Amino acid sequence: MSKLPVLAKRLKEARLRAGISQMALGVAAGIDEFSASPRINQYEKGKHTPDFLTANNLAAALGVPTPYLYSQDDKVAELLLFFDKLPKKKKDVVLAYLKQIAGDS
Repeated sequence: MSKLPVLAKRLKEARLRAGISQMALGVAAGIDEFSASPRINQYEKGKHTPDFLTANNLAAALGVPTPYLYSQDDKVAELLLFFDKLPKKKKDVVLAYLKQIAGDS
């Protein structure tokens, strides 16, 4: 049994968390409404993979950073979601703290 590609998994997780349909997501990402639902369905099932521009549009429509869709590690994906919501000054503080605790300051 093959494992679902990470982008397919993350895309579906983000869409369900946002509470929107496949059709609504596709249309919000700029996909023609007549093919929006089938295309998102194929992306979520891992049958097709969106190109980077489409993935970027999907991420924007979902309010998640694009790297989230590609993160293999669940903890890194979660970190990306939280980090993305922070204002710039707090991002700087978090980065400084991470550098300090990683010993790379």
